[in-house]
Amino acid sequence: MTKKYVYNFSEGNKDMRSLLGGKGANLAEMKSLGINVPPGFTITTESCNSYYENGERIKPEILKQINEQLEILEKEIGKKLGCLENPLLVSVRSGAVYSMPGMMDTILNLGLNDETTIVLAKKNNNYRFAYDSYRRFIQMFSDVVMGVEKYKFEEVLTRVKQENGYEQDSDMNEKDLFKVVEEFKAIYKKETGKEFPMSVKEQLMLAVEAVFKSWNNNRAKVYRRLHSISDKLGTAVNIQAMVFGNMGENCGTGVSFSRNPVTGEDELFGEYLINAQGEDVVAGIRTPKNISVLEEDMPNLYKEFVDISKKLEKHYKDMQDIEFTIEDGKLYILQTRNAKRTPNAVVEVAVSLVEEGVITKEEAILRIGSDEVNKLLHATFEEKSLKNAKQLTQGLAASPGAATGHIYFSAEEAVEAAKKYPVILVREETSPEDIEGMVSSQAIVTLRGGMTSHAAVVARGMGKCCVCGCQNMIIDYKDKTLRVSDEVLNEGDVISVDGSSGKVYSGEVEKVEAQFSERFKKLLSWADEIREMRVFANADNETDAKVAFDFGAEGVGLCRTEHMFFEEDRISLVRKMILAADTQERVKFLDRLQPIQSEDFYKIFKAADGKSVNIRLLDPPLHEFLPKDDKTIEVIAEEIGVTVAQLNAKIKSIAEFNPMMGHRGCRLGMTYPEIYLMQAKAISAAAIRARKDGHEVTVEIMIPLVGLEKEISYLREKIVELVEKEIHLYATDFNYKVGTMIEIPRACLIADKVAKHADFFSFGTNDLTQLTFGYSRDDAEKFIDIYKKKNILESDPFVHLDESGVLQLMEIAVNKARQTKPNIKLGICGEHGGDEKSILLCSKIGLGYVSCSPYRVIIARIAAAKAAIGAEESATTK
Repeated sequence: MTKKYVYNFSEGNKDMRSLLGGKGANLAEMKSLGINVPPGFTITTESCNSYYENGERIKPEILKQINEQLEILEKEIGKKLGCLENPLLVSVRSGAVYSMPGMMDTILNLGLNDETTIVLAKKNNNYRFAYDSYRRFIQMFSDVVMGVEKYKFEEVLTRVKQENGYEQDSDMNEKDLFKVVEEFKAIYKKETGKEFPMSVKEQLMLAVEAVFKSWNNNRAKVYRRLHSISDKLGTAVNIQAMVFGNMGENCGTGVSFSRNPVTGEDELFGEYLINAQGEDVVAGIRTPKNISVLEEDMPNLYKEFVDISKKLEKHYKDMQDIEFTIEDGKLYILQTRNAKRTPNAVVEVAVSLVEEGVITKEEAILRIGSDEVNKLLHATFEEKSLKNAKQLTQGLAASPGAATGHIYFSAEEAVEAAKKYPVILVREETSPEDIEGMVSSQAIVTLRGGMTSHAAVVARGMGKCCVCGCQNMIIDYKDKTLRVSDEVLNEGDVISVDGSSGKVYSGEVEKVEAQFSERFKKLLSWADEIREMRVFANADNETDAKVAFDFGAEGVGLCRTEHMFFEEDRISLVRKMILAADTQERVKFLDRLQPIQSEDFYKIFKAADGKSVNIRLLDPPLHEFLPKDDKTIEVIAEEIGVTVAQLNAKIKSIAEFNPMMGHRGCRLGMTYPEIYLMQAKAISAAAIRARKDGHEVTVEIMIPLVGLEKEISYLREKIVELVEKEIHLYATDFNYKVGTMIEIPRACLIADKVAKHADFFSFGTNDLTQLTFGYSRDDAEKFIDIYKKKNILESDPFVHLDESGVLQLMEIAVNKARQTKPNIKLGICGEHGGDEKSILLCSKIGLGYVSCSPYRVIIARIAAAKAAIGAEESATTK
């Protein structure tokens, strides 16, 4: 049996979108609903894939089926393509499975040539209409099929209007339009070296091929990469009989939404034009009328359109974006699709449809994507202001939000400047020493680093806007300038940063502050009813913890103690402890650090008030805490009584050649157990104090970077011994557990042995991804984007959890751990814990919780609900 490549609209339905594309499936569905759709047929997505497999040629059997469906269309409508008695004209549109705006423009009026135009004019007794349609077709065909730039044709129209004193295209008469057509054909010949094709079959096949080719144009590739759409889907082609909105005053065309796409209110929102074709509405050449005015112009048609809008919305169970044409007083629906809308409208419409009984709570949750949530939680740029802004560069959208401020290139200067006005910290890359400058800034921009770099991770934790990896920027720290291509910015100049898109703009762009509606709170309550996974937050201080709890976090899933060490009142002690000559001297400084760190823990326990708090013991290599500038080195050398040369030699001896795999994590605890014991004592003292003050305490002490069973068994024994001693000494009990962060592949493979000594596992997927791939997360941006473009990687493994490798290691660890301890607590605290796609995967392998930065808690709550519903991915992802 011959494979079917071409379907009449009467043969399809909305469930065939993978084959017919979104547009074709919806046209077929509307036809089955009895809605007045101009007849036509769809060439399938499989035909597009076949076109590429066949060396960019359409196979004979597909050509045969196209011609067969064309004959059916001609019989149905009583017209024939190229006929000199009653010519058929068609539109040609692409139709990908997922909407891809800008992939390919529509071609209208295909089938016109010098002869059929005259026939069309005589048949309708309207030469102006015929030649207006012909000039539109030549321009569209030249642009879409042959790549001749639109402006070359627009210049002709502008000149003709100026010569005759016309204001609108519609003011031109048939004589003007005849001359325009001749000039358009001359432009076509000059630009392509060929005469404009008079063969209507040639026009049709060139247009079909142009749609297939548009699937792999640069715009389409970039769009697919940004929206994680597979390159293998292909695009369909829709051939549809033309209906004309430009035949006179009882004709028109328009676009309308069944609800307001800005607010989500239940009201028609759209525009239309009398005596026009589709592109006139969006081109801005003429000012369209509000859709409500149609009630005055054509009351019967308006009522019919309102009824159809409601019928389609009810049928598709979602707000619709509808294109229509009126020909000679008759209404035709050209397209419907689920409408794009603002994040606030996404929530408003979803909740309203639940309340109206159209969809379930579960369906509403599936419609809320993480992009919408991000925008609801953070400020965004005002659209009109953004359109007028000058873009400086494009980096990685590392942390969402919008910010405007004066640029500074060091943390110290940013802190001072922030006392006077908003500041944006611009660095080649940030380090823990920059933390105060990052806190004082409205946004952070770095030249290097990826989505899990220091800047990105810290900014997300703070809820600050951040763009990383702006590789075409050059900072001159000496001259305090920033060069972007040919433009030079000085310290103090104003820029605007969009952390949701990764774009940086020159000057000030107006902002719209985040909004958090009652509707959204209601939707979140539904998500919490449904979800099974618990949601915790990564919080390193009392402030972060409070923000997280306000966003609905059920506890702290990761408190990174090293971030506490960089505070101004303790960094000097930390450095002296590291540089100590022996254990006795090191303990002296640790004893001074212990009450300071204990105070930090106490504040978090107090804020948590019984919610679990997971504290990771010191993780990074010690050299990260040591000074790099000569002035600080001189001060410390004097304080500890050594020469600068001696201190520099000590610093050099501590430096790590490959710190990711060096002397860090539990290896520090093994070689300097006094450091981990100080931290365990600080935790115990804080817990005992909190209990005496009437607060419940549940603390999890996490040992990082375990790769050997003996590492955790040795350290657990020491920690438990100390904690029990403190509990006995102060006669105050508190709930505590000791576990580990799983971030080394070997730990996954011996998880059954590690689980003997662990009350919980928390997967640190940032490092697990680094060590599994052998990629440095701070340097991988140099090649990951190239890998994605070449389809070597589908997505950045530091953004979306790698399903084939890293997830399999995690699943091995989960299964082995449960063999040893069936009820062991299992979760994730890496950056993937705030990524929707990764959360769905974590649910599949049986993790009980996720922990993420405070400003991702709401995303995680919704994603966890989707996981419980059984979603493969968000309905709004594509």
